[in-house]
Amino acid sequence: MISQKIHTAIREVPDFPKPGINFKDITTLLLDPILSNEIVDAFIERLKGKQIDAIVGVESRGFLFGFLLANKMGIPFVPIRKVGKLPGETLKFKYDLEYGSAEVEIHKSDIKKGWNVVVHDDLLATGGTACAASALIQKLGANVSAFAFVLSLDYLKGNERLEKYSKEIISLKKY
Repeated sequence: MISQKIHTAIREVPDFPKPGINFKDITTLLLDPILSNEIVDAFIERLKGKQIDAIVGVESRGFLFGFLLANKMGIPFVPIRKVGKLPGETLKFKYDLEYGSAEVEIHKSDIKKGWNVVVHDDLLATGGTACAASALIQKLGANVSAFAFVLSLDYLKGNERLEKYSKEIISLKKY
């Protein structure tokens, strides 16, 4: 089962990035090409039967499996980046974090009106970044058809914030 394989491979780093946080490090998954392929295949299986026009990956760890997923599905991969990283005409969205704020952007021309888009990131915590990505997608006239996360920290209830964009929330390993 993919959930158990991910759990076994994940490195937990205590007190990172600050005391009291037990960081789930996905870089250990990248060391195993067979498991990486299984992760992509698990996402494809869970998305089967859905009309999907693009995968949107959130900087930066959302690029890792997001690009592989889009490539294997034969659809575009669209990056959402921190402000100032994309060279073309962008749409920006500012949102609040637990301690401060952040701003992300997307190329205006990368998402077409009416597209069905999957938002992908490595981890769902409070849902703030995924909500910001979803707001950008909707402002460009597209639909968020699903979310796809390698991991989710369900005790932080980020899925509750995402449900206003899509009730289809995929997480391969839940904590």
